[in-house]
Amino acid sequence: MKIAVIGAGSIGFTRKLLGDILTVPELANTTFAFTDISQRNLDMVTQLCKRDIEANQVPATIEATTNRRRALEGADYILCVIRQGGLDAFQTDIDIPLKYGIDQCVGDTICAGGLMYAQRTIPVLLDICRDIREVASSHALLLNYANPMAMNTWACNQYGGVRTIGLCHGVQHAHAQIASCIEHWAKKEGLLAEHEQVKSQDVAVIAAGINHQTWFLKAEWRGIDMIPRMLELFEGHPTYPQTEKVRIDVLRRFGYYSTESNGHLSEYLPWYRKRPAEIPQWIDLSDWIHGETGGYLRHCSEQRNWFETDFPRWLQAPPMEFTPDHRSSEHGSYIIEALETGRVYRGHFNVINQGHISNLPDGCVIEIPGYVDGTGINMPVVGRLPLACAATCSASIRVQEMGMEAAVHGDVTLLKQAMLHDPLVAAICNPEEVWQMTDELLVAQAQWLPQYRGEIAGAQQRLEEAERKGTRVRPRSTHGAARLKARTIDELQQGMRPALASEEPV
Repeated sequence: MKIAVIGAGSIGFTRKLLGDILTVPELANTTFAFTDISQRNLDMVTQLCKRDIEANQVPATIEATTNRRRALEGADYILCVIRQGGLDAFQTDIDIPLKYGIDQCVGDTICAGGLMYAQRTIPVLLDICRDIREVASSHALLLNYANPMAMNTWACNQYGGVRTIGLCHGVQHAHAQIASCIEHWAKKEGLLAEHEQVKSQDVAVIAAGINHQTWFLKAEWRGIDMIPRMLELFEGHPTYPQTEKVRIDVLRRFGYYSTESNGHLSEYLPWYRKRPAEIPQWIDLSDWIHGETGGYLRHCSEQRNWFETDFPRWLQAPPMEFTPDHRSSEHGSYIIEALETGRVYRGHFNVINQGHISNLPDGCVIEIPGYVDGTGINMPVVGRLPLACAATCSASIRVQEMGMEAAVHGDVTLLKQAMLHDPLVAAICNPEEVWQMTDELLVAQAQWLPQYRGEIAGAQQRLEEAERKGTRVRPRSTHGAARLKARTIDELQQGMRPALASEEPV
């Protein structure tokens, strides 16, 4: 069996996924084909992974190449973990919208940053799909981890001609939160002894919706329906009322808990990040994921610098152990194991809606439970979402659809219309601000937008003409409501907390 990893220079995902796969004895002979546009990152990750393979004495092999097409030749499975444009492009996804008042924590799913991320990523994914059709195995399956998940998976299935499943770990992480809440509540109620634990596998769940806006419709423990108690469970937890303020407020008003983190969810909705003075009351700065302005960008920047500087120490650290207790909860290895061995795996996957959720549009990408075995990937019908959950998802789906189509066709007007209809952007910006911000983003990211090659000069001209006429919208000068400074290597080594950025013009 051959597994290609595209974007293999990503140390976090590549090494983890390789270890997960090689935990399965039947997959020990796998040939991995690593490919990346950065020879340096590819070499470092390959070196670490080869060392892990040797230490665990498995016969797997790694072929590393910057030639993507060669890596895809004969591949049975393709794992895509790319970040098109890297952190340079990501910086503009955060900083340019911030000048127009759009304060994002992550900016990789929808909102202004997520839409631009799709414009950069989808053309590359369609090129990858072309190579898969031409040189990979005829039954090849693309397992996509790259964000924006829904738009990317939608484009690959509709325009790429490759069977693509989108994979995310949001459901697993939220499932663990629910288990933690039940454990805390059950001990208080005398239903558990102090030494007993509630693990995710003890709680039966069904979650459904769209990626990063998936809702727990079922949560059952020891035959008890926990959905009516969910607000009580989260409000009674020792830490979540501080770190998950947005999610708990949505739970209070909707009656259902969302899978995605506080920082993520806050930027998909029009209610929590539209007034700078109110943002701090909805977030927590103990970790970037709880809502920090540009938090994920800071985290990624620190991790990149740490890895590049600290690589020699990584080589001296103990190798990974390919054992079940070290296997992560990422879906990829379990799907491959189920398809190859027939062992049944149940997870939540991103697939094309074909009546699975009846009150969301057919053809969009949804996230629902699925069962995998030797017969394939089987997705049952969920039915209707609760109306408030469906309404929130529907607003995002139309933004995703416009963003995906704009990326495929290089349609500036459609991209601007997607920005205009995005829930958070619409809560903050007027139409002229949206038009100008989009032009500015197109100009700043021109090198990663081949489909807009004929449109960049026009965008630049519109910006210059507005400047001459005095009609150009004047952006704000702000670091954001709660932006922390990226730590230096020395500060990371000393474990120092990041400092709050001063309110100076950016």
